[in-house]
Amino acid sequence: MIHRPAALEIALLAGACLTSGCARTTNLLSADQPRFLGSYAPPSTPSSATLRVVTFNIKESREIDRAIEVLRSDSVHDADVVALQEMSESGVDRIARSLHLNFAYYPAVIHHRTGGYYGPAILSRWPIERSWKVRLPYGSWDRNQRRTATAAVVRAKGLRILVYAVHLETMVKLSPAKRAEQARAVTEDAKRFPGPVVIAGDFNDYGMAARIQDEGYTWLTEWVGATHTIFSMDHILTRGLVSAQPGSVGMVREVRGASDHHPVWAVLVPAPAAALAGTAGS
Repeated sequence: MIHRPAALEIALLAGACLTSGCARTTNLLSADQPRFLGSYAPPSTPSSATLRVVTFNIKESREIDRAIEVLRSDSVHDADVVALQEMSESGVDRIARSLHLNFAYYPAVIHHRTGGYYGPAILSRWPIERSWKVRLPYGSWDRNQRRTATAAVVRAKGLRILVYAVHLETMVKLSPAKRAEQARAVTEDAKRFPGPVVIAGDFNDYGMAARIQDEGYTWLTEWVGATHTIFSMDHILTRGLVSAQPGSVGMVREVRGASDHHPVWAVLVPAPAAALAGTAGS
């Protein structure tokens, strides 16, 4: 895998800031606001014990109709849980309505290019019991942008599953140590939950997924390949859930112009010791 040297990336970005100006981002640091919730999923009876999880970075919510086409296709259709990144509130709502999903969305910032809300969302065909925002430490060096994760407890197929939609800072805007602390903020938040956990999203760095693996998570998508140009950024990690069978993990290659990222998916079942843990407290 070829990486452009970070020093050169930073120099290029700094030059762009000097010529165009890098306005500070409007961060939305309230613990629970703004909050957008929607319930569009009809009552459903489980047809199998498997759980299909998808993560997709839809670049600045630009091509929502095309993203809906992608999410209806290939190995990501009829997903039980979908983690989305770079979302606007209208984009989340349109996808949830079209696919008949419930959702929880907590924007992280008002985006400097779009002028609208921007952040990660969780959608599910199953009830979302509760949700919250996880504020990640440190702002980017150029705009002081603060990232967040969206967390939701989903009651799916007899389990209470804690799901995180994450979008960590890029490797040129924050040091590896600080980005590792962003990843750790998510795993620390998850320690309070006794059941199965899914952490899915855009880690902006293959190595940050490895940091979460070091915290005891199964890295299901470790070998999925490049999900953005030549970089492997989009991943799914779990605690208490495992792949349903060999080949139950993959990536959608044809995105129809919906994004510069590829959706990643995994089909999961409870790990042997997770079934009781997941139903405890149900």
